[in-house]
Amino acid sequence: MKLGVFAVLFGDRTLEEALDVIAETGLDSVEIGTGGYPGEAHCNPVELLADESKLQAFKKAIDDRGLTISALSCHGNPLHPNLEISEKHHQQFENTVRLASKLGVETVITFSGCPGESEHSRFPVWVTCPWPEDHAEVLQWQWKERVLPYWTEQSKFLREHGVRVAIEPHPGFVVYNNETALRLRTECGDNIGVNFDPSHLFWQQMDPVASIKEIAKHDALYHFHAKDTAFDDQNTAVNGVLDTKPYSDELNRSWIFRTIGYGHGEETWRKIISALQLVGYKGAVSIEHEDSLMSVDEGFQKGAALLKNVLIKEKVGEMWWA
Repeated sequence: MKLGVFAVLFGDRTLEEALDVIAETGLDSVEIGTGGYPGEAHCNPVELLADESKLQAFKKAIDDRGLTISALSCHGNPLHPNLEISEKHHQQFENTVRLASKLGVETVITFSGCPGESEHSRFPVWVTCPWPEDHAEVLQWQWKERVLPYWTEQSKFLREHGVRVAIEPHPGFVVYNNETALRLRTECGDNIGVNFDPSHLFWQQMDPVASIKEIAKHDALYHFHAKDTAFDDQNTAVNGVLDTKPYSDELNRSWIFRTIGYGHGEETWRKIISALQLVGYKGAVSIEHEDSLMSVDEGFQKGAALLKNVLIKEKVGEMWWA
């Protein structure tokens, strides 16, 4: 496994400045944002696809620092009922796939997307329960009319370019857990896998270790985001985990995203990394920083330090077992 980072956390810096920090911290790989919600701070696929010299300069900046690209990420909603949004995210996804193919990058990361409830919707509708019956009808319509046709077609497009997609299970989208991720893969194509992010699983009361084994059993573990979640026991006790308050309202939320080790301790992360090792995962452990209680630099450095320590211990264990 390689230790890396999702470089959008350094969006206020140039590509070269971001890569310098990443290399100086001793990381091996970088995940680059190419559109969607993360934006294009360090990489504009349209420009790079149109200008070979810019493409080579982009690649050289990464190669010269001894880094590799673990994935290109354009987390968006290509199923959004607002066509202006869905078309933009769809085009960004396809351009990202084209760029990944030219760069020799195997994996593109995005969300599954979420449609509305009918042909007439203005906003996405995420179904979380089967009753009243309307909810079950909406869910059936979404998968049959929007989700499966779109991703079946995109699976063909991916195959034409020799690239695979890692869908990140995320509440608010139709793929949010293991079951929905594996349904998409089974019904649309085996080049559709998972970007595994424990932070979204923790608050759904899912076990990351069991989930890693489940996803790997289907050869669908394509990429890994290292991000943590912390709970406020009092707020959770009185309100549960379905929380629509802004992420900035940390004091009153049931849970918030945290830097690695500030939601769950090193022992938990050792078990997660061990599970990745046990299932034969060889990709990147890509740090993602969304901790509103820490600066970018503090969160990044603390997360990297903990994961370095865990990965070193696992490498020693691997040598011992060998």
